[in-house]
Amino acid sequence: MSGKSDDWNGWKLLLTELEERKQQARSMGGPDRLERLIYARGKLDARQRLEHLFDPDSFNEIGALVGGPKIPADALVTGSGRIDGRMALAGAEDFSVLGGSIGRGAMAKRYRICELARQEQIPLVMMLDGAGHRLTSNLEGGGGRMPNDLLALADLSGQVPMVCLVLGASAGHGALTAPLSDVTIMSEHAAMFTGGPPLVQAATGEEVSKEELGGARLCSEVAGTAHNVAPDDAAAIQMARRYLGHMPSNQNSRAPRRDGPDGARRRLDDILEMIPCNDRRPYDMHAVLERMVDRDTLFEIQPGYGRSLITALAFLGGHSVAVVANNPAVRAGAVDSPAAIKAMDFIETAGNFQLPVIFLADNPGVMAGTKSERDGILKWAGKMFKAQRRLRTPKLHVTFRKAFGFGASSMAQNPFDNQTLSFVFPGVTMDAMPAGSGGRSARLDADTQAKVEKRQVSGGWHMAEGFTYDDAIDPRDLRDALIGGLELLESRQPAAHD
Repeated sequence: MSGKSDDWNGWKLLLTELEERKQQARSMGGPDRLERLIYARGKLDARQRLEHLFDPDSFNEIGALVGGPKIPADALVTGSGRIDGRMALAGAEDFSVLGGSIGRGAMAKRYRICELARQEQIPLVMMLDGAGHRLTSNLEGGGGRMPNDLLALADLSGQVPMVCLVLGASAGHGALTAPLSDVTIMSEHAAMFTGGPPLVQAATGEEVSKEELGGARLCSEVAGTAHNVAPDDAAAIQMARRYLGHMPSNQNSRAPRRDGPDGARRRLDDILEMIPCNDRRPYDMHAVLERMVDRDTLFEIQPGYGRSLITALAFLGGHSVAVVANNPAVRAGAVDSPAAIKAMDFIETAGNFQLPVIFLADNPGVMAGTKSERDGILKWAGKMFKAQRRLRTPKLHVTFRKAFGFGASSMAQNPFDNQTLSFVFPGVTMDAMPAGSGGRSARLDADTQAKVEKRQVSGGWHMAEGFTYDDAIDPRDLRDALIGGLELLESRQPAAHD
């Protein structure tokens, strides 16, 4: 009996110490720092963020004891859980512990969750709120070779969905997670930069606020380094959950279906009121998309950047799809450099995860002019075209009212471009360039100019007659035609839903 009693007492001491150490890790930076640095600023702490991300009672932490009692969890909380019932991994920087800086232990944890995501083929979510590399980590000893999470993130890209949430100030090494992820979502109070204001001032003498340097508006509307902005932490996390709800768990899985009440075919009887027949009159493509896709499923990606083109996820007839659409409400839908950059990245991500891509073209071509040329429009429009050409995922195309030159080609209008189906509305205007400006540039005489203009306005009929398109359709049949295309391609998608 005494032996068993000794064993019990020994276990009791060990388990008590284990619980004390885990409780120290769960306490993060302590009540005072949490209140001052997190709650008083209207933010969630690192553990609350993970609770919002994962389904209730599904989070399993790994690496809780890294950093020991002095640096709880080494300023990074990591683990796995379920998002809408599917497994995922996540890491959340803890600003209440040494400003969320990255020490040797945190670096190993970052690498480990990337390694697990790649090994188990499940999504990864990173939540940033930290100062980058911990300068004092080199004083901790143990130099030499060690894992680097940036290598792991680059290797993981395209294999599983990767979401980056920027929920505070993120600088240096930590901020590099954003461009290596598929989508970056910022809260309104967040900021992101290679080096923060103190470093910028020390290096260059420039005095700048964190908002001016890398605030949410600058990142999402000017630089394009962020995709979406949410009002607070909880909304940003919900946006990440929504994004993952459109994606498969990995490159070899089929995206989830959403067989809701609005998944059936239906005619869009009011679409003719939304789209002016005159191709010179603007309209907002968002309204068309909202009617075209299954109700309440349109999720626009990067709405503030490259606004003449819309990139969005949605469900259509229950299928998860990616949509690339010109928006004639902005610059007549012309493709400028930001729009092309946005489309290129979005198309590549959709292709990585085998989402069908729907191209809706209504543009006067790529943007011309000195500013556009200086912004590299030839380069970026070319890269957008290459991205869509290289798609091996199914793609569907519809030309609405007009499509000129490379603006049409970049929107997958060309025949023999691997479309599952391509459609055209009646009465579209098409050619290498608009007749007005093109005729003046070519110095056409009046008779030739008239013939060119007549040919352009009947371009849709000529191309349908010549089988450039699979069919000319009534705009009111847009949804049903696309659902028919999605049904046609079902046999070549991955065998099972995620």
